[in-house]
Amino acid sequence: MYRADFLASKNGISSYQLMRNAGKRIAREIIKKHQKGRVLILCGRGNNGGDGFVVARLLSARGWPVQVGILKSLKKMKDDALRASEEWEGVTFELSLPQLKKRINGCSVVVDALFGIGLNRPVKENIKGLINAINKSEIPCVSIDIPSGVDADSGKILGTAIKANETISFFRPKLGHILFPGREYSGNLIISDIGIPDSVIQKIKPTIFLNSPKLWNKKFPWPSYQDHKYSRGHALVMGGEEMTGAARLAARACLRIGSGLVTIAANKSSSKIYKMEMPEILSVTVDSLHDLKKIISDKRKNVFLVGPGIGVSRLSSKKVLLLLSKKRPCVLDADAISAFKDSPKKLFKSVFPRCVLTPHEGEFARLFPKIAKRKNINKVAKCVLAAFDANGVVLLKGSDTVISRPDGLSVVNCNAPPTLATAGSGDVLAGIITGLIAQGMNSFDASVSGAWIHGEAAKLFGPGLVADDLPNLIPLVLKKIDG
Repeated sequence: MYRADFLASKNGISSYQLMRNAGKRIAREIIKKHQKGRVLILCGRGNNGGDGFVVARLLSARGWPVQVGILKSLKKMKDDALRASEEWEGVTFELSLPQLKKRINGCSVVVDALFGIGLNRPVKENIKGLINAINKSEIPCVSIDIPSGVDADSGKILGTAIKANETISFFRPKLGHILFPGREYSGNLIISDIGIPDSVIQKIKPTIFLNSPKLWNKKFPWPSYQDHKYSRGHALVMGGEEMTGAARLAARACLRIGSGLVTIAANKSSSKIYKMEMPEILSVTVDSLHDLKKIISDKRKNVFLVGPGIGVSRLSSKKVLLLLSKKRPCVLDADAISAFKDSPKKLFKSVFPRCVLTPHEGEFARLFPKIAKRKNINKVAKCVLAAFDANGVVLLKGSDTVISRPDGLSVVNCNAPPTLATAGSGDVLAGIITGLIAQGMNSFDASVSGAWIHGEAAKLFGPGLVADDLPNLIPLVLKKIDG
């Protein structure tokens, strides 16, 4: 954001004008959404506090009773923040816990302008008390830029943080808004235009994006009249012997997303179960590595999915390495990842950029233990390091799923509802990604679009979701994207 402000100033927009614009947007939102009444604005001494003073002046001009609490003497403020404070002629008091408790009673809204995005250290004890008192009051709270106490770069809570009902930020969302737990503390997030031109983005050249169809819709493998089943790709899904549901869910999702052909490969004892699956899904018997070699010698099978339900064993790791040796795109999920927990380098030597690894947090910690233990970096940075080490696309699952390429390009997916925390949902995601790769989409874009479609399908269903519901919702999501 500091870089964006600097570049905007190069375009003739002063930093103080940006502060005034921010204050106008915040005041407008408060007037629009809150009943007119007493307002308590809590200001720090930085630019976030300056925004707060602008809001105070504008609300007061509209007849709202406003009082401003400051952390330090106004003499500690400087530059734009000082200028904004000097334009405020209303009630100002120095913040303390007794003063806060006295003045917060009867307020219709609290505005948090304490720290903003600059905070990178634990909140001091005296300020913790203030923040906790605000949270306990249950009075609606609007945070400016980011809730005070949330690390803007990671979403981590720096001791304690404001639990905002609404956060009004500017230009673009920050990682702290979209990574947990910061996302939970931000409440309803509003991104306001304060006059920073879009051309600034081109100069900043960001490497992290928020997932939406705008990122990949033009690359999506929509069917054409010239297509036939072979041109739509042939995905091979490795099936397990005991947990047969996993591969079946994955294969169904693979088919629903548009793969022309889907085959499940499994041993003789479980193949009968797979043959009872949807009639459109093929099955072949694989009782040995030799059998698997024969199956994958058919180059029309252009993508492999291995992991769901195959079990963690030496044989599983051998199957994975054999599939990788063919240098066709591979999606490695669940047991295909855990099978290498004691020898991750063996796996990384065989992985290549068209491969996708889809670990949840536990599997990630087993495969990338040193990266997982690092506390000084955020989830996106961890995913980027993992993608670099593995030399493939890494999709780190969660409510804030991150997808990264070895070169550092990353996307955060935020549309996954909590109902996706159910057995088998990850198998469906792996199947969606595999089906998109089968149709010619590159592995990174397939992972990014697959994560969004997976989340959107779950949102469409709502409460009571089980993984088996997801594949049949995929066509509804595709209709929504296609308009």
